[in-house]
Amino acid sequence: MNSPVMLGPQIVGLIEVVFVVSGLFLLVRHVLSASGRKAAAAARARADTTLLWDISSTDFLLFIFCVITGGLLAQMICSPLLALFGIDINAESDRSAATLLLGGAFHGGMLAGVAFFRLALRREEKTRTAPRSVWARGLGTLLIALPLVAASALAWQSLLRLCGIEIHEQDLVGIFAETDSALILGSMALLAVVSAPITEELVFRAGLFRFLRTRTPRWVALALPALLFAAMHANLASFVPLAVLGIVFALAYERSGTIAVPILAHALFNLNTIVMILAGLGVE
Repeated sequence: MNSPVMLGPQIVGLIEVVFVVSGLFLLVRHVLSASGRKAAAAARARADTTLLWDISSTDFLLFIFCVITGGLLAQMICSPLLALFGIDINAESDRSAATLLLGGAFHGGMLAGVAFFRLALRREEKTRTAPRSVWARGLGTLLIALPLVAASALAWQSLLRLCGIEIHEQDLVGIFAETDSALILGSMALLAVVSAPITEELVFRAGLFRFLRTRTPRWVALALPALLFAAMHANLASFVPLAVLGIVFALAYERSGTIAVPILAHALFNLNTIVMILAGLGVE
């Protein structure tokens, strides 16, 4: 572990246990209890109206086109700039910087695609004001997600090992754990905690989930964006846990009616993961 920041693993581990136990309590009280199921049913009914995205299939395909094209164009622009600054994509010594810059470019391009679609092509759509409880709901979503993600990760990775499939950590996780550059750490933290949550939630929850929510069976609307969200991270070991996380974020969006809640929960989840990595706790 060559990271310049090393937090006490015992302290971080204890805090994580408190988070997971708190998440289980919230899961039972606000999701599995009779009152929780009643509130969820009411939220599903409201979502038929509050999450209705009144656009045609052609416009939705245009939205997807803007997002993907924006990400790819940003990477195409970034690639020659790497060589200009002496960064070799294929060199092991430059792997951290190249991964960071290309990943940041792709997320930035996706976000630009979302902005172009919403501002230039859909001027009539208004942004809803987030409720005052967004911070509490975002934190609650994170806490509920932690035990579910941990359980699914344990089951999924045990199955992979049973099948003789080698488990590899995500590239960004490895870079976080190995880099000795404070600049790279700070830049990656900014990407993980700010850029990625905003971009991915606008695309997968406010975009794909919202479009499917009133046009397909609810399970399809929950599962398909979550599976695509997990697949985008290109890591087999984290595929199922990330899919579970995506479903939790979609349910939080449906229940709260504002995309600010899953964005905040996503940011807090990534921040929690970063703290665990810097503390030396294994995160696949």
